[in-house]
Amino acid sequence: MAPRYGWYGDDFTGASDTLAVLAQRGQKALLFRGLPTAAQLERAGPLDAVGIAGASRAMAPAEMTTELAPVGAFFAALGVRVMHYKCCSTFDSAPHVGSIGRAVSVLAPAFPNVFRPIVGGQPNIGRYCVFSNLFAAAGTGGEVFRIDRHPTMSVHPVTPMGEGDLRQHLRAQGLTVAGLHHPAYGEDEASLDARLAALLDETPDAVLCDISGLEDLAPVGRLIWQAAEHQPLLAVGASSVAQAVCAHWGADPMPSAPLRPAEGPVFVLAGSLSPVTRRQRELAASYRKVQLDAARLADDPGYVAAQAQAIGAHLRAGVSVLGTTAPEGEALEANLPPAQVAAATAAFLNAVLAQHPVKRLGIAGGDTSSRAVQALDLWGLSYLSAPAPGVAFCRVHSDALALDGLELMLKGGQMGTPDLLERLLHGG
Repeated sequence: MAPRYGWYGDDFTGASDTLAVLAQRGQKALLFRGLPTAAQLERAGPLDAVGIAGASRAMAPAEMTTELAPVGAFFAALGVRVMHYKCCSTFDSAPHVGSIGRAVSVLAPAFPNVFRPIVGGQPNIGRYCVFSNLFAAAGTGGEVFRIDRHPTMSVHPVTPMGEGDLRQHLRAQGLTVAGLHHPAYGEDEASLDARLAALLDETPDAVLCDISGLEDLAPVGRLIWQAAEHQPLLAVGASSVAQAVCAHWGADPMPSAPLRPAEGPVFVLAGSLSPVTRRQRELAASYRKVQLDAARLADDPGYVAAQAQAIGAHLRAGVSVLGTTAPEGEALEANLPPAQVAAATAAFLNAVLAQHPVKRLGIAGGDTSSRAVQALDLWGLSYLSAPAPGVAFCRVHSDALALDGLELMLKGGQMGTPDLLERLLHGG
């Protein structure tokens, strides 16, 4: 039987979070690094859900078109009922980079259902969409801000969020978006269906569905799955798309297994500028901390080799290492694009692992994770546990013996508890 759910993540951390959401709810799921081959699909066996991890969040529109056109064709041929374009929960994107509007325009022809839901909000990680306005917590359990006033996302180095109303934010990316607001979910099913039908009569490009709390997930999931059973559809949003559909299916989340202590030293590579990641670095007392010069990683092969050798020596001695490219001032040099930093960091990761392979690896930062994992010789990830909401701990599938079975933790800059890196090493 064909998988009923497919997703493409615009960065690797987000894609792995959706993997965790589905696996926690009993769905047999696998996340592929790129378009899987027939042989890889056969090795994976029967699946309820198939994911592809990409990096479109950091791409210009033309590059997104090249990336996503074959993705839409693949999932349509695979026969999924829901094709989920997984964007960041903060919807940080822009017309010139990571455009959600461009993603919809490229993927929609393969999924012609007139209902294209955009699910705003993901309450379990502090994201809420109310009357089409997005709000986000500053770190786990932190104060909640409208997204255009968020202390991190409003000043994001690549895609700063300057608009709280997602309809207006996405209009700038070429989408006309209607809003389905959370009070409607309290109506009976027939009334809610009629309200959605009235919105669709206006032929919007998409319908933004509020998620103000966990109780909103199942009604939205019913609307999505009801439409998908009639005709396969394209959905956009954070992992709350998967949460909503699973809530309608009655697939409740199972408790996540605690992390066991690492076998041997752990290497963590942090490229995020987020205050959340900064605090995690500050509390990582069990690691040897190495400050890396991002500019020299990008253009000084001698520096790369020397730093990789030094970190490899620590790892061979059994010492866990935390390497970070975030400068002391927590701001990139103006002439050093973040994408260039992420690419250089990814190449550096391979140089370190060539010095000394590890059994457990952590990567912090959405762009950093996407570039780093794309640089690794792996073809898939399966879920092991979720040490914190929005953080996935996975098993690597690779044809390279040194990488196959590697335990990999991926996290976005805003995700995870302050003690996350300590738990990655010591368990708990």
